[in-house]
Amino acid sequence: MKALVTGASSGIGKDIAKELAQKGYDLILVARNEEKLNKVKKELEKEDIKVENIIMDLSNEESCKELHKRAKNVDILVNNAGFGDCGNFTRTDLEKEIKMIKTNITAYHILTKLYLTEMKNKNNGKILNVASIAGFMPGPLMATYYATKAYIVRLSEGIREELKKEKSKVQISILCPGPVKTNFNNIANVRFHLREADSKKVAKYAIKKMEQGKFYIVPGTDVKIARFGAKLLPTSLISKISYKMQERKIRR
Repeated sequence: MKALVTGASSGIGKDIAKELAQKGYDLILVARNEEKLNKVKKELEKEDIKVENIIMDLSNEESCKELHKRAKNVDILVNNAGFGDCGNFTRTDLEKEIKMIKTNITAYHILTKLYLTEMKNKNNGKILNVASIAGFMPGPLMATYYATKAYIVRLSEGIREELKKEKSKVQISILCPGPVKTNFNNIANVRFHLREADSKKVAKYAIKKMEQGKFYIVPGTDVKIARFGAKLLPTSLISKISYKMQERKIRR
């Protein structure tokens, strides 16, 4: 059995890779940082599995297609690569946002489509798209990031229904955590005031629920409550609450 994990050099991606390694999966790990990824590989090879590193920037569309050509016979695809940014929409960096959209949306879309097609032909396989609780609500002061995660949620929901109608054995799931203690905070230029979940625990929970066939994987009682509230409360009120929360976590 083989799993492909993007954004595997740190954070949730790294810890998901460790969980899969402990379950005996050979791994293909993808990230931009060669030094960090090599360290992950050395750690995981102790599990007596095969680990292949691919150094690649998935914000490039052609790189995503090249990855699919290089990494074959994948049983589990974990789309995890991504980053965020925080600030007023008219003042945040446009080039950073475009790269975010390409990484958080375009790469997920391409890899999901290419690997899902293969999995459907085999009638076997699992895809785990790492989204966020942000995908269920508006996100003033992090508008672009929230929008990218909403895309992943809706895309995955649509695919799930198609697979159900076709009675396919292929499974798709979305991981929707709240704040997690990772390097995301530094890149996004935020400091969370909410409790941050442990990345290892989130990864362990994600793999457990994926194996159980769960579609919505929402770790943590407080995050589950937040999702429930987002479904019940008016969008205008959610936007106001979200604005206050984002305003507090912008690094000053």
